[in-house]
Amino acid sequence: MGKHKPIYDPSTDCGDYVVATGCHGIHVTGRKRTQKLYYTHNTRPGSLKQMSMERMIEKWGGGEVLKKAVRGMLPKNRLRDKRLARLKVFEGTAHPYKQNIIKFNGRTHFPGPVMEAIEAANKEAKVELSSK
Repeated sequence: MGKHKPIYDPSTDCGDYVVATGCHGIHVTGRKRTQKLYYTHNTRPGSLKQMSMERMIEKWGGGEVLKKAVRGMLPKNRLRDKRLARLKVFEGTAHPYKQNIIKFNGRTHFPGPVMEAIEAANKEAKVELSSK
């Protein structure tokens, strides 16, 4: 959504992409894999269809389950579909967006608060390792 950018405005799409890899090994707790149902309807009488999560993973992969989960978490407005189009999911670890990840001094860089959180976690890990 671009909340780390100085030009952020809730009513605009700031152009950030998210790449999710390894969706083939999606893990859910409890019995959701067999009990959770997804519904589709095309507004015609008698056209309500349901599909379990297990069947959806077999048919379209874990990426589709992840997309549906993220879609439910996004704000319900006209930007939802545009933002969801910026989510790229891949079943394996390979993806064509590797050149777009920013690297400085051999380290992966994520702009904004994400990088600050990663650096803070790295500092804590170094302190713990050096004290032992």
